[in-house]
Amino acid sequence: MTEPQTDVRELPPALAEPTVHVRGMWVTGLSVASLGMWMASLTAIQFLLLTQLQDIDKAHKFLAVGLVSAVGAVAAVIATPVAGALSDRTTHAYGIGRLRGRRHRWTLSMALLAAICMVVLAHQKTVLGVAIMWILFSAFQNGEYASLSAAIPDRVPVRQRATVAGWVGMPQALGLVLGAFLVSDIFTKLIPGYYALAGLMLLLAIPFAIWSEDHPLPPEHRQRLSWVQLAKSCWVSPKQYPDFAWAWLTRFLASLAIAMGTLYLLYFLENQIHYRKLFHHTAYQGLTLVIVIYAACVIITAVVGGMISDRLGKRKMIVTVSGALMGCAALLLIFVETWDSLLLAAVLYGVGFGAYLAVDQALITQVLPAAADRAKDLGIINIAIVGPAVIGSAVAAPLVTLGSYPTLFAATAVVAVLGSIFVWKIKSVA
Repeated sequence: MTEPQTDVRELPPALAEPTVHVRGMWVTGLSVASLGMWMASLTAIQFLLLTQLQDIDKAHKFLAVGLVSAVGAVAAVIATPVAGALSDRTTHAYGIGRLRGRRHRWTLSMALLAAICMVVLAHQKTVLGVAIMWILFSAFQNGEYASLSAAIPDRVPVRQRATVAGWVGMPQALGLVLGAFLVSDIFTKLIPGYYALAGLMLLLAIPFAIWSEDHPLPPEHRQRLSWVQLAKSCWVSPKQYPDFAWAWLTRFLASLAIAMGTLYLLYFLENQIHYRKLFHHTAYQGLTLVIVIYAACVIITAVVGGMISDRLGKRKMIVTVSGALMGCAALLLIFVETWDSLLLAAVLYGVGFGAYLAVDQALITQVLPAAADRAKDLGIINIAIVGPAVIGSAVAAPLVTLGSYPTLFAATAVVAVLGSIFVWKIKSVA
């Protein structure tokens, strides 16, 4: 005997499938909040942490960077589904104004705690101190990410999701560009750089959290929560939800390719391209230019790719092309270790990753198992985003120290191509 189907009209707005297109101001607010979050985390991992750890222990900088990024990723893996599950169950019983919804109070509180951790991180003088504060920052930053990422399935109809995801994914690239400019040209010292990123992370989260609509969850629709239930809920059966499992795997492989291919770019510029000798500028400045080119390509293709995907209704084809382009970028650096080849690789990587950001995020929101667990399930997907940083750093460090950069980039290409192939295992999305 089959169970009776729930009438969608009986669901509160917080749980119902959205049908009304979101407006430009809403998308702008979400994008700006995402910009502050990504600017802080990505600029720190690409610039400030590398400099800080090199100053602390130059002889073991590769190991230190790998260790710190790995433990931060572990914290993110744990924090995101936990924060997501808690926000899924947050009712309007507490809060003021717009903060009475499910998500916004989490966005604001997590941004505040992450900013405080970044300020403290700036003053650490040991690898252990850096690792501890990076663990805490990563946990709170990914708590904010859990609430922000849930906004798309909460409020955006399927027919608009790739377009919105393109605009919201764009800050990953733009944030790194702006952050690179801040720490290389304005706040050139380590501590002011951390302070600026922390302040902007909090400041840019405020408008979306205060002024945008956030549907409250009526208490009678709140699911019970215990830590045992939460731990069990973090396992989504691949047999019961195969499309969700394949979406998780493709995101994992794409994120692993990104982690492996970009972790040591600063050192690649210093050690292989010898950027300072060639151009009489610091490797920081060279990396900033690479990031600007990469980001410009990401911004263009994220928006355009999302619009094309929404219009055609095709997701998997664009994901496949994007993965192939990222693989080509890695292959190029295997055979040609020059400044010009790195610039071309930045273009290929940016075009591929930009299209991937918009389309894959939209694809994932279409295979979530349940509306009541959107943030938690997206938190599980986030494990596939941040978890590879653990594996990526663990794999990249020995490949570079015991092998070579070409070995690292070859492995990166293989992983990227596998991700673009496995997306075709998803059956419910075109």
